[in-house]
Amino acid sequence: MNAHTLVVGATGRTGRRVAARLRLRGIPVRAASRSSPAHFDWSQPGGWDAVLRGVDAAYVVPPPVPGPAHAFAARAAAAGVRRLVLLSGRGADGWGGSEFGRNMLSAEDAVRGAPLEWTVLRASNFAQNFGEDVFHAPLLAGELALPAGDVPEPFVDVEDIADAAVVALTEPERHAGQVYELSGPRPVGFAEAVELIARASGRALTYRRITRDAYVAALVGQGVGPHEADEVAEMFALLAGGSVAGTTGDLTTVLGRAPRTFEEYVVRAAAAGVWDPL
Repeated sequence: MNAHTLVVGATGRTGRRVAARLRLRGIPVRAASRSSPAHFDWSQPGGWDAVLRGVDAAYVVPPPVPGPAHAFAARAAAAGVRRLVLLSGRGADGWGGSEFGRNMLSAEDAVRGAPLEWTVLRASNFAQNFGEDVFHAPLLAGELALPAGDVPEPFVDVEDIADAAVVALTEPERHAGQVYELSGPRPVGFAEAVELIARASGRALTYRRITRDAYVAALVGQGVGPHEADEVAEMFALLAGGSVAGTTGDLTTVLGRAPRTFEEYVVRAAAAGVWDPL
């Protein structure tokens, strides 16, 4: 009998939180990533079958490029996996011809076309981007410079995404076949976000708007590949259109409570010393 829940990307921001929640519930977890004992690499399909063996449900973070998710979904169904929960991006089907997010749309097509139960979680930008990802190092240095204008973003707390993923994994009768657009409770501008972090951390932090080209150059200077840097910059162009600036009620629908606020994230992270000088 299939017993395990597979977490793909188990060392990532959402994956490690999903795995911890499942274990706390007593659910056997197979934590898979490129650095985990259960090795998983989107570019090495020869190792997928071993990871999928004995799995009942799986939480999946999309591959970095379009395509591999189709083969993965087919392998999962053949292995007896009954349910997939996919993390995607907010408003993914409204991005038009943008290069940004093609991997997510491809993964959505793969999951929704597979002969098994599925749920898609489309998330707004993570609040944790300010403390665990590309926004973190600039804030430690004292200034966050982005090609983001005045259109705010309803940042969503990764803890809420993980809660929603566990609910979708464990309550398929309620959530199978659903696409949820997950947002925080209110839109927050990037300048306001930095101000809130500065106040909570007690540091003098500033936000500066820069051009797309300058941002791409800065990312490349930090070691990000040119193509990846250009895709990240394209995300800001999509945000500027305002199509995902509003909030949704989907987290409340899934969790039965209001989503965590950006201020709650900032207080937790500041108390943990996330933005303390090194």
